[in-house]
Amino acid sequence: MTADLHAGFPINADQLAKGLTSGIHRVLHQQEMLNRINVFPVADGDTGTNLCMSLGATLHLLVQPGSKPLGDFLSELTDVLLDSARGNSGAIVAQFFQGISDSAEDLASFSADSFAQAMEKGSEYAHDALSNPREGTILSVMAVFAESLRVHIEAEPGATLSASMLHATDAAKSALEKTEEQLEVLKKAGVVDAGAKGFVTLVEGMSDYFQDGTIPEAPAGSVAVAELAAIYSGGDDADLEFRFCTECIVTGDDIDRRKLREQLAARGNSLVLAGTKHKAKIHIHINEPELVFDIAQSHGKVSGMKADDMYRQQRSMHERSAKIAVITDSAADIPDEDMERLDIHMVPCRIQFGDRGYLDKVSITTREFFDELVTNPHPPTTSQPAPGDFRRQFEYLASHFKDVISVNLTPMVSGTLQAARSAVLRTKSSGRIHVINSKNASLGQGQLAVFAAECAEAGMDIEVTLAALKEMVANTTSFGLIRDLSYAVRGGRVPASKKMIADWLRLTPVVRTTTDGRLSTSGLLPGTKNRLPKFARYIARHSRRDTELHLAIGHAICKDDAIELEACLTELLPNITRKSITGLGSALGVHGGPGSLVVGVQEYRDPREFG
Repeated sequence: MTADLHAGFPINADQLAKGLTSGIHRVLHQQEMLNRINVFPVADGDTGTNLCMSLGATLHLLVQPGSKPLGDFLSELTDVLLDSARGNSGAIVAQFFQGISDSAEDLASFSADSFAQAMEKGSEYAHDALSNPREGTILSVMAVFAESLRVHIEAEPGATLSASMLHATDAAKSALEKTEEQLEVLKKAGVVDAGAKGFVTLVEGMSDYFQDGTIPEAPAGSVAVAELAAIYSGGDDADLEFRFCTECIVTGDDIDRRKLREQLAARGNSLVLAGTKHKAKIHIHINEPELVFDIAQSHGKVSGMKADDMYRQQRSMHERSAKIAVITDSAADIPDEDMERLDIHMVPCRIQFGDRGYLDKVSITTREFFDELVTNPHPPTTSQPAPGDFRRQFEYLASHFKDVISVNLTPMVSGTLQAARSAVLRTKSSGRIHVINSKNASLGQGQLAVFAAECAEAGMDIEVTLAALKEMVANTTSFGLIRDLSYAVRGGRVPASKKMIADWLRLTPVVRTTTDGRLSTSGLLPGTKNRLPKFARYIARHSRRDTELHLAIGHAICKDDAIELEACLTELLPNITRKSITGLGSALGVHGGPGSLVVGVQEYRDPREFG
């Protein structure tokens, strides 16, 4: 791809957009390499993915800036970067461009001097965004690049853009090589800083465009580059002082960024606060993501919440033996021990109580959810993860695994499955992603995710695993006991008249999943006494006795009831060979309320039988 070249100053929005396009395309080609050398600040192997998602989100703006003034173009570009910034490196790059944008606020184009000033302001903004800036990182390389550009332009009046960019890029490359010696973790690994390498790749692409007017084609997918020798593992799990890479956006009239920084800095590390007094992007590593969202809420409206589990990412990257990764959405209810044992990843759904939002099972626990459900005057709304939430996880996992299986909530009750499928179409990584309709919810969906992970752990290939999983979908059923229809009425799922009739007749509805994935009322238990034995008998009547059964029970803060139900079912179904009890999540709990019970029954086969 070629373009008309203007290698001198001034630079207008169109020229800058083409240079940035060239640079971003180069970064996209380097995604997997950047992931491989990522050992700082956490060896979670996602710097390439984060940079590509952050920068890639701006490409639609770079296609036709037309005659738009430079300041307006940069303002729009920075706004998109703040919204799309992922990870430590993405947030720093967003703040770098915030500085450039502020410097160019009233400019129609860049002169040589104003271009140099903008780069230096960008470097200053990036440095100031971190609570604990370190030498030997992307910050060091940004500073060298900006200073070298200014020095060259001052030393050679009339210098062309192409010459100045080439000089500054060469200096940035030299600074990049030094990062290996500046940080002990990089020296031990024998690699340069991944974020710094990404920035150098970006400016290299820009410089190349200003030299010869060519823009490399964007990759069809991330391209694996030459193998790197002996990449250091970055330490064991104990090195992770803080578990969650947490981000959100705060929008307000006058955000006190100093106070916001002070409130956050003591809570975790790797804090990056990017943006302005009207819109700020928070990135921090922390153990309790809800604290970040609480603090942010006190400064303005919070959006774009995310919390990625770096502990699980690090385990996936450095301790895996399987070729398949398994991920599900938080509608699946899975015991914590199975999540940890099998390294199952999860994309959280969103929960909204009035003007307060939460990430399901991340920034609100199941107990906290039910407490809020009972006391909050605002009925909650739950929403599926956005395609971007799936895409971020898919990009990461598919860059480290040959295959990724996503086990998702039945589409009969939510658009979650479609969101996952949409994300696959936009994911560019070397691994293949397989989205599975669980035709289930809650405990049944969780059982299927566990089965898929056990297949991966057993070393089964993807074709056999998918065939086995398809069979298990047909052999897994979820049952639910709803003691109080008030919450279903409150949420609009059940008409008030039906609750009135059920209460009057003293009937307790039982729901179950069907073979096509619908969740519907399939029975009514008479009377209010002995509900649990009656529910157990109902499940037993709809379960096979001639095959091994796995039983999973989820309870809405009524563990004693779950234990009693387990005992009843064990007596009625002696062919139960595995059983578990866990807390019930919001997917079904929001409609059933406290006291609800959900049971997953799976006609089980050992994964090795399919091999």
